[in-house]
Amino acid sequence: MKNIWIICRKELNSYFASPIAYLVITCFAVIWGYVFYMSTAEFVRYGFMAQMQGRNMPMNVNESVIRPLLQFAATVGLFLIPLITMRLFAEEKKTGTIELYMTSPVYDWEIILGKWVGALLLYVCVLVASGINIAILFGFGKPDWKPVLIGYLGLILQGGTLLAIGTFISSTTKNQIVAGGATFFVCLLLWLLSWTTYDPAWYWQALAYLSIVTHFEGFAKGVIDSKDVIFYLSFIFLGLFATSRFMESQRWRA
Repeated sequence: MKNIWIICRKELNSYFASPIAYLVITCFAVIWGYVFYMSTAEFVRYGFMAQMQGRNMPMNVNESVIRPLLQFAATVGLFLIPLITMRLFAEEKKTGTIELYMTSPVYDWEIILGKWVGALLLYVCVLVASGINIAILFGFGKPDWKPVLIGYLGLILQGGTLLAIGTFISSTTKNQIVAGGATFFVCLLLWLLSWTTYDPAWYWQALAYLSIVTHFEGFAKGVIDSKDVIFYLSFIFLGLFATSRFMESQRWRA
């Protein structure tokens, strides 16, 4: 665990020593802030119109504002996560520092976990920016906090899944642009697979099950389903395991 934490801390320091962390957090904060403002403004406007027309319609902040915002955050992650993972191993290979890892008394799985956890912590920092806006809703309203926590748990699990995929892709190339582009393509493909739910054929339904969006819907509703948790954890394990196998093959080639 000590080696994992040392590598994790090194990754975090390298993120914040370069423009990557600030760029990712700023982009997300600006986009999220705009969508948050539009969503809350529409919610307030609809409430005023209902009062003026004498309608006593129940207004649920969780259903009308928070759930769509969490689903939007999950979509934005598709664009931001490749920026986080593209340098994990690709930069190490390009600069030659990967050799220091290979010859040091550190296991491959410690290197992989350290880098993945470092990337995940940066992603959590990105989500904290959205949490500040959500906290405003608690200051002026009374939303249910449990679905919010469950929604953020889903975002972290989904982000961890995409980060594991990006970690594997980054380990296969020296070019950060290639790593980022390939990661974005795979993330987008896993998002587009949700469109196949409209076809009742079993093979399309099987593809739809592999979509990361399909498994996030329960979390966005405030429901923890074991099959969704197992799906994300399995994907994380497979991504990190594939990275480990690839690094081992690199050792044998060297």
